[in-house]
Amino acid sequence: MPSKPVSLELLDPELRQALGRFMDKASNRAEKLRIEPIPADGSTRTFWRLHRPSGDPSLVVMINPPADPTVERENRAYLKIGRHLKEKGIPVPQIYAHSLEGGWFIMEDLGNRTLQEVALDEKTDPLPIYRDVLEGLVHLQLRGAEEFDPSWCGQTAVYNTVVMRRYESDYFRNAFLRGYMGIKGLGSTLEPAFAHLAEKGSKADCRFFLHRDFQSRNILVSGKKIGFVDWQGGRMGPLAYDLASLLIDPYTDLPSRHKDPLYAAYLGLIHDVNPRWAESLDVYYPYLAIQRNLQILGAFSYLTETVQKPRFAAYIPGAVTSLNHLLGRVGDLELLPLKDLMGRVTERIRENKNFRS
Repeated sequence: MPSKPVSLELLDPELRQALGRFMDKASNRAEKLRIEPIPADGSTRTFWRLHRPSGDPSLVVMINPPADPTVERENRAYLKIGRHLKEKGIPVPQIYAHSLEGGWFIMEDLGNRTLQEVALDEKTDPLPIYRDVLEGLVHLQLRGAEEFDPSWCGQTAVYNTVVMRRYESDYFRNAFLRGYMGIKGLGSTLEPAFAHLAEKGSKADCRFFLHRDFQSRNILVSGKKIGFVDWQGGRMGPLAYDLASLLIDPYTDLPSRHKDPLYAAYLGLIHDVNPRWAESLDVYYPYLAIQRNLQILGAFSYLTETVQKPRFAAYIPGAVTSLNHLLGRVGDLELLPLKDLMGRVTERIRENKNFRS
């Protein structure tokens, strides 16, 4: 999308004043400021790339008005966790200025090419870049955990059974099965499977920093540099979750010939740090990957049906295929009710139908 002039008068006065400090005095005029909207996917936040007349590096502005306590906590987490990660040497953008009252942030621009674009580029072998991302992920998980203050978190301080049930399996049941697929009469059919998933996932070691949305649209690639964004959901959690977020990402739909060597590469990186961590990760990865897959289907269904963003529906069939693959691969009899139901869901999707009557 081409850039266009924007009037600074349309912006919050405090934000306008802050932006003025980043402009050349000689050219600090509204008609000289070029601005481009940056897609924000399912978020209510708005993002803008600002090109400075002086030719200095562009800036990114994020605006998220604190309309309710949930957004207030999210903005605070964005600030606190973002500063912490930057101090730990994690490749996140520097926050130059902010206002929690106004709900805006002025930040370093890490580039406009996402890992999704790299992965879908048929002329590029994505594996070398993904291996760089995996090294960055390990750094994020280990260094990000050092001196991390749980009070910064916008939701829960740690990835736990509350998150697994309320924000993942229940979300999946309500938004995807009932809302998107229109399935009726579920009752407590899936309760034992969901409880078993949460029980298995809760045994994973949660001493690491968890991004919780570590997918290709939140990873920027600029030359040989990798950058991470959208860390506001960060908390302490298990290693396997962010790895699963990357590997089963519907935006890239990585084939098994890529997923398998990347999983092995990550396992090797962790083994080099602590062999016991690698052993534990291998045990709990399938369950945490299923949890992540449930969250993905819940989110895409909610965005499609409730937020009325139908473009997300395109990723639902791939996420269904991924969930079926994971359920088949783990081979856990406790998950058979979920596996059987997803088999029926898959058939309906293949027939281009749903359960609405």
